[in-house]
Amino acid sequence: MSLTITGVDTAIVDLPLRRPHRFKSMTATHQSYLLVWVRTADGITGTGESVVPGGPWWGGESVETMRGIIDAYFAAELVGGDATRVEQLMHRLDRVAAGNSFAKAAIEIALYDACGLALGVPVYRLLGGLYRDRIPVTWALGAEDADIVIAEAEEKLAAGLHSSFKLKMGASEPRADAERIVAVAKALGDKASVRVDLNAAWDEPTSTRWLPALAQAGVELVEQPVPGWNVEAMRRLAARLDIPIMADESLQSVHDAFTLCRTEAADIFSLKIHKLGGLTATKKTAAVAEAAGLPCHGGSSIESSLGTAAAAHAYAAISNVTFGCELFGPLLLAEDLVTEPVRYEEGGLRVPDGPGLGVELDLDQVGRHGRGGSRW
Repeated sequence: MSLTITGVDTAIVDLPLRRPHRFKSMTATHQSYLLVWVRTADGITGTGESVVPGGPWWGGESVETMRGIIDAYFAAELVGGDATRVEQLMHRLDRVAAGNSFAKAAIEIALYDACGLALGVPVYRLLGGLYRDRIPVTWALGAEDADIVIAEAEEKLAAGLHSSFKLKMGASEPRADAERIVAVAKALGDKASVRVDLNAAWDEPTSTRWLPALAQAGVELVEQPVPGWNVEAMRRLAARLDIPIMADESLQSVHDAFTLCRTEAADIFSLKIHKLGGLTATKKTAAVAEAAGLPCHGGSSIESSLGTAAAAHAYAAISNVTFGCELFGPLLLAEDLVTEPVRYEEGGLRVPDGPGLGVELDLDQVGRHGRGGSRW
């Protein structure tokens, strides 16, 4: 089979959230998505998505920069190439532009979707097959006051939707922030798993002072307390704490995975298909973790059902994604981008089993929420 690429098109779409989602640096009321279509001479079109949570504050890229690099540089490099030669094409893009992992991930997702559609098989078949067909989902709570997040968590528990929650931190003064988390952890008690994500907001002394109090209150996991570059601080904190440290901002590549394992600077890896540059790099990163005996967690950038499906195909095909996932994006969106959203049941995400990504883009939604000037 040869799927010669004849064109690459892009669009930016803005979707409203059901409720504001507060990070350390900003509060999101909507989520923006870059859509990519890879068209082939065989009449197959693969669709990809990329998204950064709340904007460029997290990793530097934005939907606007992604679209710019794809339209101006990547599209020309891809046209004429064989869509089935996914890794070769991605290496070619690396020679065109350094970094830009989120933009590259959108393209690679579209390539895998095209291959799956052409073969009539789900993408997970192209990644080695299913290890699991359902992935437990942790619900992310914002950095709001304790009574607000407790009420939301209690609602999810009562409905039987989730039993694991991750709270955002870093938006307020450390003492108040820690006291807020302690109150939530004590309120939820044995009813749920409570985890926290600092998004690299604290320094090492602050983390050393307050993280033990969170552990004592029942918090089960701490994600990225210090800036991503400070691997030595991550190593020292991981050695001091009785609960695991999960790396996110410190884990931007397969090479970072090796460094974190070699220095024993993390107990768990937070995988994200966009920050790592695609499905292939995500599997490679997980393999490095597996070689070091580390488990992985399937992270999220608040994808729509399209990006969620792509991530689910990868996480479901990786044996050491044993800490569940955070693919809650479609549940937070007031509107989605596909005709039939991905399915959640019993606190988990069911992996789509149709050809390609297994979801169908709703072009009416793209037209309704797309920005002017999009090419699709």
